[in-house]
Amino acid sequence: MIQVSSRIAQCTLDVVDVERMAEFWSAVLGYRAERDEGDSVHLTPPSGNGPTIWLQPTDELKHSKLRCHMDLEADDPVTEIERLLSLGARRTDVGQTGREGFEVLVDPEGNEFCILGAHPTGQDR
Repeated sequence: MIQVSSRIAQCTLDVVDVERMAEFWSAVLGYRAERDEGDSVHLTPPSGNGPTIWLQPTDELKHSKLRCHMDLEADDPVTEIERLLSLGARRTDVGQTGREGFEVLVDPEGNEFCILGAHPTGQDR
């Protein structure tokens, strides 16, 4: 039996507008925003269990595709995508073929994330 010694505790995202991004990601995930010492914001799940998101301020704008991103699940991906678009997300093309079982969106600062179980056309599978 393999003994696991690591688990995902947190996802850190460098952002320019910490307040705007805290508002966006809190609404997306239903997480609580807690200001850390300094200018960072820690987003935590309401239950207190599970990975957290740390929004770390930067002056550097995003210039290329992220090499690591979040994949999100939703009970109703099509409705969820519409909700996320209303919060400020945008659809993006990072080279999808059109046959994927997910849709790629970007947050207000252009950071990619996927909604699993959604067709890129916005239709259910």
